[in-house]
Amino acid sequence: MLSLNWKRHLPNTIFICPNGHEKCSINPSGFQWFDLTKDDPKYILEQSINAEKILIKFISEIKTKFDLENKKIILSGFSQGCMMSINLGLTSEEEYNCIIGFSGKIINQESLANRKKVSTNTLLIHGDSDQVVSPHFMLEAKDFFIRNNIEIETHLIKDCDHHIPIEASSLALNYILKKIK
Repeated sequence: MLSLNWKRHLPNTIFICPNGHEKCSINPSGFQWFDLTKDDPKYILEQSINAEKILIKFISEIKTKFDLENKKIILSGFSQGCMMSINLGLTSEEEYNCIIGFSGKIINQESLANRKKVSTNTLLIHGDSDQVVSPHFMLEAKDFFIRNNIEIETHLIKDCDHHIPIEASSLALNYILKKIK
């Protein structure tokens, strides 16, 4: 849905929105990047790193197909997609243009700190009433970014649960427009 709103303002832009590579065990009509049914941080970290490898391969194919460099790519995602975007955006060999994350978190701060290679500028947006991914995770992520000298901008959306409202879409679009100039 974001691409429908954004493409009017971003001519000559390719929007690629991959689903997670697995069927979601909690919601069989959806997809996931990693399984959250086990409350085991080690298992979740292993699964997310496996998903990173799949996404890295996918992005590499896209870069080749469209002759793109990382500085021309914006990583964005919602929930688990946000989590994966943060990981990819900070552990790649070269910075992406930016990361835009909605309603996510850092999967494992210690692992990310140890694997971090670049400091891709990031915008995180979260609803203050999110019942799926608590908004306090955005504040934890902001603290991580500040401690690691990574440019971070955050927005907490009032009366917003686990979705992307128009206000968040507009904030993200304005951030993109600033970053691509």
